[in-house]
Amino acid sequence: MGNREDLLEGAKRCLYEKGYVRTTARDIATAAGVSLAAIGYHYGTKDALLNAALLQALEEWGEDLARAMTVDGDPAASPEERFAAAWDQVLRSFEKSRPLWRIQFELVGHLDANPELQATFAAANQGARLALVELFGTLKETLPDPAAQLALGTFYQALLGGVATQWLVDPGTALTGGDLLTALSALGTPRPR
Repeated sequence: MGNREDLLEGAKRCLYEKGYVRTTARDIATAAGVSLAAIGYHYGTKDALLNAALLQALEEWGEDLARAMTVDGDPAASPEERFAAAWDQVLRSFEKSRPLWRIQFELVGHLDANPELQATFAAANQGARLALVELFGTLKETLPDPAAQLALGTFYQALLGGVATQWLVDPGTALTGGDLLTALSALGTPRPR
């Protein structure tokens, strides 16, 4: 690995250990085993490096989750069973990636003060939303309208954030895949008048 890659890995380690706001350029340089000047040379600023590290960590989480869902997916399962199983995989992934979720929630409170970070998050949103549509098994053939795909991905993203919040606060009471399916089914059932 070169200095650029070492910096990225060092920044990810610092993010997981210290969080975004408490990580200094010196922390990253020390973790990467390079000089402070290397950050400016390769990334321009500490924040640009941390943003790149965060995006890479999020991509890795998505790839890990996609692999887990592919391995455990039952092609004969109903769409409802696939939905519940997918969300159960998400819950299992929270345990492994707890620091990553903690960092994301830490950052939400700092977005107004960091326009570069806000722009990074905003730019990643549409791609993330469409990736969630793919990840949860909604094929483009069954939902061909791009606007409908984006709306579904936005719904999945909102649901993901809410479930992550519940899990971070009290993992034992976070909704399971079956709970989510039950709740969605209840929303589709006409209410007595």
